[in-house]
Amino acid sequence: MPMFPGGIGMAHARDQRTADLFDFPRAPTPVGGSLDYSSELCHVLADALKSTPKNRYEIAARMSELTGQEISKSMLDSWTAESKTPWRFPFEYAAAFEAACESTCLQELLARKRGSRILVGEESLFAELGRIEQTRTELAQREKALKQYLGKRA
Repeated sequence: MPMFPGGIGMAHARDQRTADLFDFPRAPTPVGGSLDYSSELCHVLADALKSTPKNRYEIAARMSELTGQEISKSMLDSWTAESKTPWRFPFEYAAAFEAACESTCLQELLARKRGSRILVGEESLFAELGRIEQTRTELAQREKALKQYLGKRA
């Protein structure tokens, strides 16, 4: 039976309906045009605007306040319309957009494109705790190996 880290056994049959807990994101191999995700960006922006209880005027006003730049509802509309190809969402507005929408949608989009995930709030503390525990385990293994080596020499 295959073993998970820490000695936890795993059944041979894999449940195809449940995500594998040990799957991790991998960056796709970049090839020509593979990182052109303008259409997907339009959809992510539009979905975030639909998901927030605030209307586009409120989002534009909050973004204007946060950036010190005039941002209008019309600009938001243009950034979310695939047909408005000359209108691209400026990266420097990403943090303000997310703050105004109370979302992490743009960080998540970029993370997916680069093969990573974002951790928000306590998730980052749990990840750090996991790293500490992994380091502790590795140090204990090194200590044991050194003691065994030195014990053979005595």
